[in-house]
Amino acid sequence: MSATAAERFTSLLALVALVGAIGLAVCRVVPAGRQVREQLGPVSRWVAFAVAATATVGSLTFSEYFDYAPCTLCWYQRVAMFSLAVVLLVGAVRRDRNVRYYAVPLAGIGLCISAYHYLVEWFPQLETSACDAVTPCSAYWFREFGFVTLAFMAGSGFLAVLALMLFTVEKPAETPTAGAPHAGPVEEKVPHDATT
Repeated sequence: MSATAAERFTSLLALVALVGAIGLAVCRVVPAGRQVREQLGPVSRWVAFAVAATATVGSLTFSEYFDYAPCTLCWYQRVAMFSLAVVLLVGAVRRDRNVRYYAVPLAGIGLCISAYHYLVEWFPQLETSACDAVTPCSAYWFREFGFVTLAFMAGSGFLAVLALMLFTVEKPAETPTAGAPHAGPVEEKVPHDATT
C-alpha cells in the first residue's frame, strides 16, 4: 500500500468515527435514539477498543513504515491512545461496565491534546517551545480532503471512544424474581442448640 492510499483510507476511517460520534450524541437527545444506544450498549466496549486499536496501528504504520516522524504533541496523543487500547481491551474481555471510568479521562485528555495540535497545524503562531525544532508540531504530513491531518484523525478516534463510553446504554442485568429458582449457592441454616 502506498502512503497516499494509506492517507486516504485512514482519513475515511477518521471521518466515519467522527460521524459515528456525532450520531451517538444526536441519539442521546432524540427520544427515538435510546433504542440505538441500548442495542449498541453491550458491544460498545469492543467497538471502542476497535477504534483505539485501529488508531494505534495507523499511528505506528505512518511512523514506522512510512517514516512520518512524530512530533512532541503526537507522542502525547500516542501515550493516551496506546493506553486507551489496552484499557479498553481488558474492559471488553472482562465485560467491565466500569471501564468507562478509566477510558473517559484518557480519551478526554487525548482529545484536548489533539484539538490543540490541530489548531497549531492551522495557526503555527500557537506553537510553544515544548515542540521540537526538528519536527515542529505545526508541520503536517498531509491534509487529506483539505482538512484531515494526523491530529484530526487522532481527535476523531478519541471523540468516538468518548461517545461510545458516555452515550451508550446497557440494560441492567436481570435479577431473579420471586418464586424463580435461585441459581447461586444456598446457605444452609444450622439450628442453634440452646442447651450448649
